[in-house]
Amino acid sequence: MITALSWIPKGSLKAVPDAAEPPSKEEIKELIESGAFVGSVDGSNEDEEEIEEEEISEVDHAKAVAEAFGKSSNSKSSSMEVDEVAAAMKELDMDNYDEEDDGIELFSSGIGDLFYASNELDPYLKDADDDDDDDEEDIDDTTIKPTDSVIICARNEDEVSHLEVYVYEESSNGSPNMYVHHHIVIPEFPLCTAWIDCPLKGGDKGNFVAIGSKETPTIEIWDLDVRDEVLPCLQLGGIEEMKISKKKKSKKEKIKKPKYKEGSHTDSVLGLAWNKEFRNILASASADRKVKVWDVATGQCKITMEHHTKEVQAVAWNHYAPEVLLSGSFDQTVVLKDGRQPSHSGFKWSVMSDVESLAWNPHCEHSFVVSLEDGTVKGFDIRAAQSGSDSDLRPSFTIQAHDQDKGVSSISYNTSAPNLLATGSMDKTVKLWDLSNNEPSCITSHKPKAGAVFSISFSADNPFLLAIGGSKGELHVWDTLLDANVSRKYASKQS
Repeated sequence: MITALSWIPKGSLKAVPDAAEPPSKEEIKELIESGAFVGSVDGSNEDEEEIEEEEISEVDHAKAVAEAFGKSSNSKSSSMEVDEVAAAMKELDMDNYDEEDDGIELFSSGIGDLFYASNELDPYLKDADDDDDDDEEDIDDTTIKPTDSVIICARNEDEVSHLEVYVYEESSNGSPNMYVHHHIVIPEFPLCTAWIDCPLKGGDKGNFVAIGSKETPTIEIWDLDVRDEVLPCLQLGGIEEMKISKKKKSKKEKIKKPKYKEGSHTDSVLGLAWNKEFRNILASASADRKVKVWDVATGQCKITMEHHTKEVQAVAWNHYAPEVLLSGSFDQTVVLKDGRQPSHSGFKWSVMSDVESLAWNPHCEHSFVVSLEDGTVKGFDIRAAQSGSDSDLRPSFTIQAHDQDKGVSSISYNTSAPNLLATGSMDKTVKLWDLSNNEPSCITSHKPKAGAVFSISFSADNPFLLAIGGSKGELHVWDTLLDANVSRKYASKQS
């Protein structure tokens, strides 16, 4: 399944990513001491003995089958070998070898000749040219061009989690080409991602992705310009140490209560948001009911907020006022905090259902939308909240966007067309909405065969391309302008 995805701006990746260096002994030791491999030593002796017995019995069975097969086939294979040798010798006609009177023809015509009048006639050189063409195609596939669109997907398949870097190539014939350029194996089940261009390794810009995962408080930041990396370049929070007792105790007593790093979350990280204005700032939402603001340049937590009473699912920075942060929670509220007024308690909206996703309107600094577990999407104007009246905290509009028993898991605003919003749901559909004048209308509905939809995102470089990921684990890119209703309404806005 694809749990999260993000577009990377064109030209941000290196044309050819660097090769990763293997981890040092110190890094491996640190991983072991941090408890990264604690699951492998947490089993009881009895369990290990049972596994060993099962493995031995399976090996014995396999050996017995192999031996039986070998015995039954020995006689057949030996007779076949004799027949094959006899046939080969007959074909060579070795008895009459010395009687052949045909000499070697040095200059002849046709394939298999020893000499050809030109390189163009030599089939072997032609094949070599073909091989060169294949090599050039391979090199072209590994080179990321400035015109290529790139999508990163957090994916889990067969209990293995990894981050895939997709290249999406547009073509003149209208048939785009999309393929996985490289991937990074990650240790935990991913839940959310955020692309970051903060230059963590020097220079003007970087190319990194932050990942929040299930059942771990650590936020990992990976360098997308490095292939085959085995360790993140930075970790925010996490477990300081986890020592395993060697004494024979019950399973619960073997592992001591973890000691967390200073400022760390203490549960799964459910949401991430990068601040595009203050490029070293990252916000995180967690199942520990906290919202945190991190400085990725120093790796330190700068602010911790505890204004929610249940798991915090999503966070989002305002596009126009980058100090303003929204957070949405399973306590069925959305809270706005303004970093310019740290003593202010903020504003809170009750949304009557668990929050799934948040998005600020990129064309208006005062409005945002929130998607909910009950299939609805609600829009709000923060100016109403600033008036101080509780009655003004009501939504500007409410849409029953998807099935009532299926949550709207993801939403995305189009950066080119004002009031165009995409919604993705657990009901396996994606819909486009026109939110003009706070009177929403559905433009079109699409079923991408992605399964339950977990994440959608419009591209900033190609605004009408919508990336879609879901339970089936296949990335889909929907060119929304191919839909007649969308094309009729927004074709003039294509850039």
